[in-house]
Amino acid sequence: MLAQLIVSGLVNGSVYAVVALGMTVLYRSTTIVNFCHGEFFMLGAFAILIAQQTLGWSYAASIVFALVLLAVFGSLVERLLMRPLQNAPHISLAMMTIALSYLFKGVSRFFYGREVAPLQPLVDGDPIEMGSVVLLPQDLLVVGASVIIVLGFFYFFQRTQTGKVIQAASQTPRGAALVGINVPRFQNLMWGASAALGAVAGILIAPSTLVYPDMGAHMLIQAFAAMTLGGFGSLPGAVLGALMLGVLENLIGGYVSSALVEITAYLAIIMVLVVRPQGLLGEWRQGRG
Repeated sequence: MLAQLIVSGLVNGSVYAVVALGMTVLYRSTTIVNFCHGEFFMLGAFAILIAQQTLGWSYAASIVFALVLLAVFGSLVERLLMRPLQNAPHISLAMMTIALSYLFKGVSRFFYGREVAPLQPLVDGDPIEMGSVVLLPQDLLVVGASVIIVLGFFYFFQRTQTGKVIQAASQTPRGAALVGINVPRFQNLMWGASAALGAVAGILIAPSTLVYPDMGAHMLIQAFAAMTLGGFGSLPGAVLGALMLGVLENLIGGYVSSALVEITAYLAIIMVLVVRPQGLLGEWRQGRG
């Protein structure tokens, strides 16, 4: 039972890692904590659903549609709604993302109400038994896709010139602009990439959780808890925190009470803020320049 709980927790944690990574990428490049990232997750799942059921597209075409749509949507959110507030206090930026979260949920409820819709798995097949552990092919796809995405972004920020420029622009925007770096363009790119990452997580998890307008709220809390546990601004921290949270949820649900699973993320946030506010691999961030 222990092995099954740990492996299942790592599968859940892999999805949390993709969501947390999307939030961390945006925070690392803009210093903004995006409280509407859960809605990017939700909209990605709905984009797949609409493309399949309304437009009649194949799964592959629907995935491309969802990723492109959310990337463009994230870029438009930055250009039209966030950029006018670029010199405003952080609280104004945070309040804007919270307002957008409720707006996107409200629009989704207007069209779909509170009904849930099923989404077929990305891959079918019989369960795979490995000793006492049983996994579905969908689970292996989730883990594999998450690993590829995480490694890709690690490489991007640590090994590419563009990734290093984005980090420099986030730490000292004014200084970066003075040396000719187009800071708004890079930030717009990161909003689009972050929204696309939210869509990826929605595509991976929707077949297991169903699709409904409020699905992003739960995932936002999980990602926020993972970032807090691992350390804000730390890409390895976001991934480590997500995996730990996924395993912790399963262990608590399996050995203590399933009723506590829903509050595990909140308990993790409280404990980390009390014991180690910077998180396990946290790095202190400077204010916007």
